[in-house]
Amino acid sequence: MLDVKPGMLSFQLYKKPKPSLYRKFEIPKRHGGTREILAPERNLKLLQHRLSKLLQECLWEINAAHGHVEDEKHQGVSHGFKRYHSIMTNGRAHVTRRYVFNVDLHDFFGSINFGRVRGFFLKDKNFKLHADVATVIAQIACHENKLPQGSPCSPVISNLIGHSLDIPLVRLAATAGATYTRYADDLTFSTNKQRFPSSIAVQTSEHEWEPGDDLKRIVARSGFSFNDGKTRMQYRDSRQEVTGLTVNRKVNVTATYRSTVRAMVDRLFKTGEFEFVYKKHDENGEVIVARSTGKREQLLGMLSYIDQVDEYNRKLREDNRLEPNDANGRTALFRRFLYFDSFFAPNAPIIVCEGKTDNVYLKCAIKSLASSYPQLAAPTKPPKLKVRFFRYSDRRTSKITGVSGGVGGICKLLNHYHEDVTTKFRAPEPKHPVIVLIDNDMGADDIYGKIAGITKKKKPAGFADFIHVTGNLYVVPTPLGPRKAHTSIEDFFDATTLATPLNGKVFSREKKLDTSTHYGKAAFALNVVAKNAGTIDFARFKGILDRVIKVIDDYEAKRTAART
Repeated sequence: MLDVKPGMLSFQLYKKPKPSLYRKFEIPKRHGGTREILAPERNLKLLQHRLSKLLQECLWEINAAHGHVEDEKHQGVSHGFKRYHSIMTNGRAHVTRRYVFNVDLHDFFGSINFGRVRGFFLKDKNFKLHADVATVIAQIACHENKLPQGSPCSPVISNLIGHSLDIPLVRLAATAGATYTRYADDLTFSTNKQRFPSSIAVQTSEHEWEPGDDLKRIVARSGFSFNDGKTRMQYRDSRQEVTGLTVNRKVNVTATYRSTVRAMVDRLFKTGEFEFVYKKHDENGEVIVARSTGKREQLLGMLSYIDQVDEYNRKLREDNRLEPNDANGRTALFRRFLYFDSFFAPNAPIIVCEGKTDNVYLKCAIKSLASSYPQLAAPTKPPKLKVRFFRYSDRRTSKITGVSGGVGGICKLLNHYHEDVTTKFRAPEPKHPVIVLIDNDMGADDIYGKIAGITKKKKPAGFADFIHVTGNLYVVPTPLGPRKAHTSIEDFFDATTLATPLNGKVFSREKKLDTSTHYGKAAFALNVVAKNAGTIDFARFKGILDRVIKVIDDYEAKRTAART
């Protein structure tokens, strides 16, 4: 069921030295302190990934058998590590409540030891597995007698075992007139009743609360304990947070967080650097605000987090046929950051092709011709690229930037670059050029028109080796063919490569093709070009690579002239 050979499984579990199975490191928590992560080595991680996928399917079967369908519109009480669930869905259950009560479980994954995992799969009525099978599952999942935080299968197993805690807590909440949800080790109860149910929490002083007797009994009976330092009651007239998001009126990122991020981004745009502001514990265990030299990856994560919440609220209002709240300003800020990070301040020359397949072609060509183009790749084995390629992998990022491939995406890139990069940034000039590679065919006419509108010059005709648009932005058309014929990047492969059959089918560049006789560009890029790159003759690609070199040299000359 895990699709591995018995020999590999037994070697991994019984022969391989235990210390080599995991790499231990720490990551900072959002509100201070650190979290220990145990990252499994490659082969064990593969096993755990497959076990996780198998158990997720089991969980869906179990829920379906009991009539509990969980999707984007129907959510359960457990929101951590599950499809269609997130910190947003967890928080939404507690929006606009008089009271919101949070408790944390102590050492959640660590409380689920080898015996609990094995015993669950032996005794749970939905599994009742053979003893040997339950043992092997526990051996794959556990390390040092517990579920390690960092294993791909720890989340789903913790949810399966945590279900025995959720059931009585749902009943407790329902009886008391409250709502209950769990996100991993974070338990939340909320209500609009005049007085908070004493079975769930009791007030011990003016601002102190502790779990009620019924809640204590259920948690203890389920084999868990409380992290007393994280117990808190939140009232309607103060900021209420659930899994880091405010829930007073809607699920949202705190205004303080958004303001801090905006200030850091603004500083980056003006100076090229920023201070990263975060929370940590001092030597006395108190949470303090700390600062360090910021990295752009940190800002990318913070802006992505804000955008995810905004996108969740937008879709929620759209589904309920309500006008979306205005998040355009935050989206525009995210777009400008992405343009700054990818195009204004890349750490190497960046090539933007019209799509994923062109990226594959050009990477393979550069590596094949590395000895002739030391500016583009180090002639090592294997060659190491000295240029970057814009990746079309993230749909949300493509939507925000407008760089979605094709002629339309390239036109949006030119437009946004002109509007954002040339007017919003005051940081030191870019060190490397952005090289937009386009097919020199009929579709290029729209791109040439966009360039003319930006430069206020005569519309390019596609004869030049490259076109300097503005700043560090260049457009490189593929060289024209005999008698100035239009070309696309596929024209630079030799006839033998273009005629390579796949499963009895022949290659077609058309968008609409007969799939019974032809295969398209994606299959050509991955199954012909990438797999046979070592034997393909890329000599004709020199015409394209020569133009890329000319752009790099031209931009360096412009920078040198500006400095002198």
